[in-house]
Amino acid sequence: MEGAKPAPIDPALLEPVMKPFPGARTLPAEAYTSAEVLGWEERHFFEASWVCAGRAVDLSNPGDQRALRVGREGILLVRGDDARLRGFYNVCRHRGHELLECGASRNQRGIKCPYHAWVYGLEGDLRAAPRFGDVPGFEKADYPLIEARVVEWNGWVFVNASGDATDFLDHIGNLGMAVDPYTPEGLVLGASHEYEVQANWKIVVENYLECYHCSSIHPELCHVSPPESDKGYPEPPAGVWVGGPMDLRDHAETMSLTGESKGVPIPGLPEELRRDVGYAAVLPNILISPHPDYVMTHRLEPLSTNRTWIECQWLFPPEAWEREGFSPDYAAEFWDITNREDWLACESVQRSVEGRGYRQGPMSTWEAGVWEEMLIVARSYLEGRLLPLSAGERRKAHATLVRGEVPADA
Repeated sequence: MEGAKPAPIDPALLEPVMKPFPGARTLPAEAYTSAEVLGWEERHFFEASWVCAGRAVDLSNPGDQRALRVGREGILLVRGDDARLRGFYNVCRHRGHELLECGASRNQRGIKCPYHAWVYGLEGDLRAAPRFGDVPGFEKADYPLIEARVVEWNGWVFVNASGDATDFLDHIGNLGMAVDPYTPEGLVLGASHEYEVQANWKIVVENYLECYHCSSIHPELCHVSPPESDKGYPEPPAGVWVGGPMDLRDHAETMSLTGESKGVPIPGLPEELRRDVGYAAVLPNILISPHPDYVMTHRLEPLSTNRTWIECQWLFPPEAWEREGFSPDYAAEFWDITNREDWLACESVQRSVEGRGYRQGPMSTWEAGVWEEMLIVARSYLEGRLLPLSAGERRKAHATLVRGEVPADA
């Protein structure tokens, strides 16, 4: 990757993180509190990697356009007349004005800059440049929009703002084994909540990756899912993701306050998955949680070292709306309670890492997923880009997750 360089953090502080599990230690405080480290992450983890930008269905019609930021870069997503979703840098080729305000959406037959009214086609070609007809040598063909890399996967949109990330399929590796059976591209949005958590984005991810804390702060969750689990995916994760499934209790059909599902099972879901709830943290910014009857996601955006914007969505099969009295609230209410319990814990950790008393702590065998994520982060800090773990390291973590054991060669 062009411009790759180590993060501005003392390598000696990362050495304890990279020790064999479970003798490793947590990330140093600087990983959560340094503005320089966050700026580096924006360039090397967000801009130079693949970031989830939301659902493709939100840009399903020709002329649909949405502007967003990925790290420091402005990106304009556009659905063309050919049904292809394209990404362009949100920069007019004339004087650099944004083509669409960040966060805004619209549907237009072209892309019109609001500053001097240059107009581009939906494929990025310049169609009109007012008052340039008498400029010698000016050719519209010389000024197309600059394209950014965009991929649609299972109904989500992923963007690489730097243009030089690894291939998307290498990035996600075998994530499909955890997600594909739930056919998320055919699911429909039922509910969406936004949160602003006073904690670093990595603290949110790390909290998601372990249930060591569940019996302490999640009575509702423990009522429907035991915090201990001897399950794992059929093979260790490959790519830049971490996760594993958990069980439902005998009385529970899904994750809800009573354990009852008010929806319907996802059509075609194998019988053996109807007793599982999956958890997959896809670095850097999306958490995917498949359930037997819905898929929940958390999409993260760091706002500062200690502030993270989170969009939580619940996706259901269209058939759920055919069930009399269906409402997505049974899922959204349960997870809103659980989310808020998690946010309080994350904010407490953030306050501590900003103080004098924090030291790099140990990890139990219940925190193998946290170790994997922290090891990925630490290695990537040193290498200058987001990198997956080796197959051997993955096998060790997988064995710990599934059997609660540490292999003899760990």
